[in-house]
Amino acid sequence: MSGFESSHLSDSKQHLPRSRHALTLVALGLVYGDIGTSPLYALQLTMKSLGHASPSPQDALGIVSLITWVILIVVAVKYCLLVLRADNEGEGGILALTSLIANGGHESLRLCGMGLVTLLGIVGAALLFGDGVITPAISVLAAMEGIEVLAPQFAHLVLPAAITLLLLLFLAQRFGSGRIGGAFGPIMVAWFAVIGLIGIYRIIGQPGVLLALNPIYAYEVLVHNPGTALVVFGTVFLAVTGGEAMYADMGHVGVGAIRRAFFQVVLPGLLLSYFGQAAVIMQDPSAADNPFYKAAPEWALVPLIALAALATIIASQALISGVFSLTRQSIQFDLLPKMLVTQTSSQEFGQIYVPAMNWLLGLGTIVVVLSFRSSEALGAAYGVAVSGTMLITTLLLAKLMSSKWGCPWLCGGLTVAFFGTIDLGFFLSNSAKVAEGGWLPLSIAALLTFLMVAWRKGTMAVRAELTKLSTPTQTFLEQIDAQNVVRVPGLAAWLTKVEHDIGPLLQRHIGHNKSLHEHVVLFSVKTARVPVVTGAKRLDLEILGKGFYRLVFNVGFMQTPHVHAAICAEFRALARTGIVPHGLEHDLHLFIAHETLKRRKSGSALNGLCWTAFILMKKFAARTTDFFRLPREHVEERGIYLEI
Repeated sequence: MSGFESSHLSDSKQHLPRSRHALTLVALGLVYGDIGTSPLYALQLTMKSLGHASPSPQDALGIVSLITWVILIVVAVKYCLLVLRADNEGEGGILALTSLIANGGHESLRLCGMGLVTLLGIVGAALLFGDGVITPAISVLAAMEGIEVLAPQFAHLVLPAAITLLLLLFLAQRFGSGRIGGAFGPIMVAWFAVIGLIGIYRIIGQPGVLLALNPIYAYEVLVHNPGTALVVFGTVFLAVTGGEAMYADMGHVGVGAIRRAFFQVVLPGLLLSYFGQAAVIMQDPSAADNPFYKAAPEWALVPLIALAALATIIASQALISGVFSLTRQSIQFDLLPKMLVTQTSSQEFGQIYVPAMNWLLGLGTIVVVLSFRSSEALGAAYGVAVSGTMLITTLLLAKLMSSKWGCPWLCGGLTVAFFGTIDLGFFLSNSAKVAEGGWLPLSIAALLTFLMVAWRKGTMAVRAELTKLSTPTQTFLEQIDAQNVVRVPGLAAWLTKVEHDIGPLLQRHIGHNKSLHEHVVLFSVKTARVPVVTGAKRLDLEILGKGFYRLVFNVGFMQTPHVHAAICAEFRALARTGIVPHGLEHDLHLFIAHETLKRRKSGSALNGLCWTAFILMKKFAARTTDFFRLPREHVEERGIYLEI
């Protein structure tokens, strides 16, 4: 598998611990940090949304009942039992789901020049990027606000402590989560055990709180508070905001481990914590201002704050890693410009580092902390992006059920009707908070959707123009003979975006120089709609004759090809069969195009706004030599002028 930066991908599952218990431990560390830290703020903000100065025991029962049944329906049933079945060669996430549906399918309905399924995937991905800015901010702020409970006189230190923790978190990304990944699982086990034990401690003192298991209490809290029902539903959503991570991270440890971790550890810990917080509010309504910390014994506050800080780091780390993976997928799907991607672990292909995205996230997160200054204020901004992604996941899942799983249309319709109604309720309730802060993730998502669409339209327009200027291979080979082109020793590899013909760059090279290397390989990179391409499917070699070869790199959307090593390996293999001379790879010259673009005055594929965005992103894109890890001493860049 030489030639692929992530050449170990096909064996990634084998590197993980083989025992069921060990896999479950890894799942706890990698997947459940986000939803696991929701008890820090979910019940507190939901109680506040009731608008009561002093919540009654009935309010506490109703809210915890609502949280319980939302977790059971959305997380346990929808994600754990249904969505996790939609795996794309073992990978999950909104773009993987989009690829799974579109693979081999036909999209008749088109918007913005692309299929509706693709556009939904882009919007869902953009919403997750928006969530990536807010999740670390609200999680770390909520953890540091324990300082106010422990020592109110040091409340002014909450903001500096949160910013310091976030700075350290983003500075540490370049080392990779692999170095601390082994500690994630045990920390999360300790977290769920501690919050569960605190919950049991409070439930014993107020066993009447268990009445909330009856869903009638959830119904009553909404019916009796019609004026605030929509707001309450939106804040209850904070209890399930980590559900999407279960699907996005399924490729790391597998479906079985994710389900075991949830039902054996996560679900009991969460429910016990929420019931314990409700119990303390029933005993002391003033505890509603911070029920998580006030449910704990006073002697346990210091270690609990420390444990919460570690848990929020893990929650933030999981989200940041998810954004890195989503960035790589977006690059491979031509939704974002090339960025440098560094593999930080030799065993976990999901552990990558994208410097540009890391610092954009870091800057955005710190700006959000300084702007909102508290987890309560951020609660208004949090949830809009995730609820939108969950709604899109439901729509795509219904499409998958009818198009790929062979379910009757009624089955997909019922899925949309049931889960879609809940998701739509969450989205509408969170959208009602747009003026209070919900505008932030929606603005980020809208901007990223526009940029992704602009980049995709631009790259497709460039490819279309290159294809139009290309020459059929057989015609080109005949022209070489007619022009008596001089062939010089060595191997030349030309990176081309034209899959079948001869691109204009090589034609112009011959027109100017009247010479060509004795062996010429036309190589292109093609992204498949699967996460990983392995074995014989990785490289497609076609011998064209007259010393010409076409080499296609088939990569999954979770891979980045290492071009130079792959070409050398392929020609060593050809030498062993006698097709080419031995040692040819030692005289390898790489040619890549530097495109100078101009927008047509009329008939352009891009409008003025898309053109401006496309050109701006192109200026900041990583150089082809850096992205494909090409040795600079062997690379020659040739310019080409195109009008699109």
